[in-house]
Amino acid sequence: MATLKSWINAARPRTLPLALSGIFTGCGLAWFYGAIDVTVSLLAIVTATLIQVFSNFANDYGDSQKGTDNQFRLGPVRTVQSGEISHREMETGMIVVGALSFLTGILLVYLGTWHISKIAFFTFIGFGILSLIAAYFYTAGKKSYGYIGLGDLFVFLFFGLLPVPGVFFLNTGFLPADIFLPAITIGLFSTGVLNLNNMRDIQNDRNSGKITIPVRIGARNARFYHLLMILGGWIFALVFTLKHFHSLRQLLFLVVLPVFMLDLWKIFRIQNEKELDPFLKRLALSTLAFTLLFCFGFIISAR
Repeated sequence: MATLKSWINAARPRTLPLALSGIFTGCGLAWFYGAIDVTVSLLAIVTATLIQVFSNFANDYGDSQKGTDNQFRLGPVRTVQSGEISHREMETGMIVVGALSFLTGILLVYLGTWHISKIAFFTFIGFGILSLIAAYFYTAGKKSYGYIGLGDLFVFLFFGLLPVPGVFFLNTGFLPADIFLPAITIGLFSTGVLNLNNMRDIQNDRNSGKITIPVRIGARNARFYHLLMILGGWIFALVFTLKHFHSLRQLLFLVVLPVFMLDLWKIFRIQNEKELDPFLKRLALSTLAFTLLFCFGFIISAR
């Protein structure tokens, strides 16, 4: 029987800061606009955490089924691969966490939309169902899109382009078009984490038939692809800031720019793919730090 430690490992706590960055950005910008709803924000955090855990369970389950998690994989040993959690136990875990995320999601969407628009309510419910389906079919199932190079697109959508404006709307009841600028930033940084993961596992993925972007374009081009995502993310954040600029405090997020640039320089110098592994965690935490400083700078500038 799986232990609590095994379930914690399967939940992959180091991925949670990245999953919450989009939620924090939406909440922070809602605060900046003077329309934060604490209950909605807390429910959004809980729901996003549960969906990310569900996604991690499904990824563990799917890669084990397809044989991608094997002795040649360079990342941490997965729980199903190692036998810590059986396939049947992981199936049960996915059902429980998926059901919990759906329940908290319904309450979140009800509180954020029902008094405004019934159409918005059912639209957000649809997005919630779609996010669970996308989380499962990333590597699980017969037609998993992560094996045909579409993982980057879905991470961009579900970590940035949907959660930031979605949570903003649930808090405020309205949605300015320029909210999509920081949403693109978080989406690009999040996709960068996936790209690092795929760069690290490029050889094993190629041998296992998992056709990621790095497998398609090669290790060197994947580094330039990574550079474009990180620089693009910063450009969109700066454009949003300049559109709303009225205080130097809004530039507080620039404190973490040297960390991003230093890591990019190191990534280009790495020859052994295994050495890329620490940079996944570093980029996830750097993205969270960027998010908190970005939002804090805007919030204190509004006073």
